[in-house]
Amino acid sequence: MANRKRPIVLRCPVTAEERALIEQKMAQLPTQRIGAYLRKMAIDGYIIYTDTADIKAFTRELSAIGRNINQIAKRINAGGPAYQADMSEIRERLNEIWQLQRHILSSQR
Repeated sequence: MANRKRPIVLRCPVTAEERALIEQKMAQLPTQRIGAYLRKMAIDGYIIYTDTADIKAFTRELSAIGRNINQIAKRINAGGPAYQADMSEIRERLNEIWQLQRHILSSQR
């Protein structure tokens, strides 16, 4: 090992399915050695990070509207009145959802 060009060995256990996926991807390149392929991917590969903050905010708003609508529906089904303030809150929340949706769609372009 003292005469090797690369004396440090890294090990990474994988499942049979993961090994098969690695071999499928490796077949797309002109290399036959798994070590060369893994080294190239580890050094030159890239990571795609997706910011999902907008989607999480959108989901929170949808959940809040769902809770409000369920509370109003429960009160109406129990024979209680529907209040104008409830309807106004639902409209406000829907407007927030539309604004979030527009923002998400415009940021994807």
